[in-house]
Amino acid sequence: MQFRQKALSKLQSPEELDLPLRFARPQGRLVLAVTVVVMAVAAFWAFTGSVSSKLSAPGILTHAEGSYLLQSPFAGQVTAVLAKEGQLLSPGAPLVQVSTDRGDRVVRVVAGGRLTTLVAKIGSVVTTGADVATVERVKNPDDPLVAMLYVPGGSGGTIPVGAAVDLNVQSVPQQRFGVLRGRVAAVGRAPQTPAQIGGFLGDGRLAAEFARQGNPVAVLVQLERSSATRSGYRWSSADGPPYAVDSTTPVTGAVHLAAQHPVDWLLP
Repeated sequence: MQFRQKALSKLQSPEELDLPLRFARPQGRLVLAVTVVVMAVAAFWAFTGSVSSKLSAPGILTHAEGSYLLQSPFAGQVTAVLAKEGQLLSPGAPLVQVSTDRGDRVVRVVAGGRLTTLVAKIGSVVTTGADVATVERVKNPDDPLVAMLYVPGGSGGTIPVGAAVDLNVQSVPQQRFGVLRGRVAAVGRAPQTPAQIGGFLGDGRLAAEFARQGNPVAVLVQLERSSATRSGYRWSSADGPPYAVDSTTPVTGAVHLAAQHPVDWLLP
């Protein structure tokens, strides 16, 4: 009954048309103004700003022509080793001597280069086609190194030639000496099979590792040179490591992709 009397009295009272109408309190106006400004700034950044992204991929330091796996054309026992690892060999240079049922035979390198891995040891028995050594195709040991990265097949098309690359070298502490600098020199046109990767690297085990998640695309990275560092290459630190980096060293590369506008992510 009490609420009914209040409602009736309100209906009978005249309308207060002479009083000003208040739309919002000052605090509400401030919140509204801040919201409008934030939305305007966000819209401006969405169309004019950019967001950079990186693509990480495993790889290895090598020379531009790669390596090859030397296999024995003879079956028998290794009686002499005629070269040592790290040695630069000319084409046709003798590598190991094998005692066969037809006498002693010499296994020679096919193409000149640096002997990186010698599998055959004195006293070991080899069969025809057995792995003997890995030879890196290089004419001069001072030829510059390159990095070969193997990115997932679906990501190869997003990598532009000339993109900056940061290389984390396995043999160099990153927290102390930083990363190795490089730029993309070439991107493969099609994914490579493990056989193709092994043919270039001369290492089937590495080829299987790089192709573990599917056939990857090869990305050739040219290292940036510097006369101020001991290694001869540019690092994110001022001096880099106080020693040279070797080929066949595993690396992990972070490729800087082209910057994108945030609005591109929202539009189909």
